[in-house]
Amino acid sequence: MALSSAACGGDGGADEGGFSVGLLLPSRALPRWEHSDKPLIEKGLKRLCSDCTMEYANAENDAARQRHQISTMITKGVGVLILDAADTRALRSSIQEARRAGVPVVAYDRLAEGPISGFVSFDGGEVGRLQGEALLKAMGTGSSGRTVVMMNGDPTSPNAAWFRRGALSVLEGKVKIARSYETLGWTAHNAHANMSAAIAALGPDRIDGVLAANDAIAAGVISAFKKAGVEDPPPVTGQDADLEALRRIVEGEQVMTVYKPFDKQAAAAAAMAVALGRGEDAEDVATTTIDSPTTKDIPSVLLTPNAVTAADIGKTVVRDGVYTVEQICTPKLRRACDRIGLTG
Repeated sequence: MALSSAACGGDGGADEGGFSVGLLLPSRALPRWEHSDKPLIEKGLKRLCSDCTMEYANAENDAARQRHQISTMITKGVGVLILDAADTRALRSSIQEARRAGVPVVAYDRLAEGPISGFVSFDGGEVGRLQGEALLKAMGTGSSGRTVVMMNGDPTSPNAAWFRRGALSVLEGKVKIARSYETLGWTAHNAHANMSAAIAALGPDRIDGVLAANDAIAAGVISAFKKAGVEDPPPVTGQDADLEALRRIVEGEQVMTVYKPFDKQAAAAAAMAVALGRGEDAEDVATTTIDSPTTKDIPSVLLTPNAVTAADIGKTVVRDGVYTVEQICTPKLRRACDRIGLTG
């Protein structure tokens, strides 16, 4: 992504002396937040503004804690906030507080409510469509009329509904959705409980596929099948290209994941934050606009996700340097990696 002069300088004191950017992430439930997003955003900020500093806080999936973290950062005098809201509705008052203090907010990954100045994410509808298409393909040409369980994300996240709509745009009319669950906190533990309930209600032999919204949920789904004694679970989707998910794909336990190049997302967020911190317009970085329940025409960057099956691992996450072949292909998986041509 070409993120150029809009984030590289301007006139005035803050432009010359740098400023502080507050980064607020929602939880540690997903590996990506601490392992990918945080260091990549910090790297992007330093590249665009060598004198800028970053304040960091993690909400541990607690909206009240995140509200306190935002207030603390505003008190400390941050120039701009990058916020991945633990609860997009519950944080509305904090975003209003930031606006009153003259601190612009870039919503990151999830579209927060309130007067945000910009939004950076991946196209959630496309994420769901990729998952739905992959599930249909994995179930085979006779997938019409087969039984699917939907394991959606956390209902407090607008992304969960966005992914679900995208998946349904592919699945509706082609499969029978026998059960649909919301997974609180996006955790494997809650997904395991929900999937166990579905298996008990439907019987494992009557489930032909599972639309799992992300890789943590997929892990819980697969563990539930194993606990139920199912040696060959039906196709299960995922999202985020977590290392353990890639290993499950190699082993044949998970059919796919959705890879979202976090470096591009982090770079766009850093560019938008630096532009806003320098008093410039987020539209200089944005490529489109989006409406939230409270705000229209929000300058936005919506990136394109990629479906990853076993055949795609080498030309996506390995090629991009997210993981090495050695990290994915443990000694236990070496033979399976050789079969799919994942060598190095």
